[in-house]
Amino acid sequence: MTLRPSHALAERTVDELAIIDEPSFRPIAVYADLKEILRRDNYVFRVLSDRSAARWDRALFLNLTYWDVGAGDVLDDQRVAADVVAHAAWHHLAAIALPARSQSVEALFLGESIASAFDIYLVGRLLGRARRSSFLETQVPAMAESAKAAGLGARAFEALLRGVAADPEGSFGQLRQLLYDATCALVACRDATEAINALARFEAHRFGPLLHHYELSNWVLYARAHARGGIKDVHARAIAGALARHPSPLTWLTSQWVAPRLAASVGAQHEGEPAGSAPANRVRRAASFGRDRARPPPGGKTPPH
Repeated sequence: MTLRPSHALAERTVDELAIIDEPSFRPIAVYADLKEILRRDNYVFRVLSDRSAARWDRALFLNLTYWDVGAGDVLDDQRVAADVVAHAAWHHLAAIALPARSQSVEALFLGESIASAFDIYLVGRLLGRARRSSFLETQVPAMAESAKAAGLGARAFEALLRGVAADPEGSFGQLRQLLYDATCALVACRDATEAINALARFEAHRFGPLLHHYELSNWVLYARAHARGGIKDVHARAIAGALARHPSPLTWLTSQWVAPRLAASVGAQHEGEPAGSAPANRVRRAASFGRDRARPPPGGKTPPH
């Protein structure tokens, strides 16, 4: 029997990749900090190195189907979107704040709710400000499609976007809370009847029409397969509570997660330790299962979210 050659995944740091849409993100200070954390910590993305396998649909399939808490996102080529960099960084920070030993439902959903809700913050910051953004060109139509399927009309969706643009930080906080609460409720459901009743509780929420944009089935299935059941993660719940109570959850995250990590990286460099050595060896990287991690080719069909 002839064995077919395996398709290798090449590891690349953020400095070794071309970042798509980064000029649009430069006015967003927290983006620069998130990217810098990945750079200092030597976070690695994985690239499909074989030309026959390097397809965005295959990269999307691998990310959604084979989430790996110990490896970075799979890319179809040597480029990565700026919003994907931010998404990966939030998961990286969540992995540091919520150690691997917990691996609880609360910890998984907390990290993903932060990383996924950051999209709405980016939409709010970029709408009407960025002259051209591939992030907006893909994300806004995908959100509109989900909203339409949920019964939200075009004018109502436009009003929703205007509200997001007027208050990006508040929108982030509301969506993050919704994603966390909804998935925690859904994972406890035993059947479709319980699940539909759980979803009904969130229909009236401002961002309720966008819930299925975030592929909640992937969240729930991953948690059921990999999370430790029957434990109460006091630490994750405390962080979720702090975010819920704070008037600006993003400000809380910046002060409690982003700034300390940057400071720790600088301290390690001053002591002569490579900035990325500690995270690479001792910190798990959280799964990224709430949105697509690959971009379609120019003119191609936008992948499902």
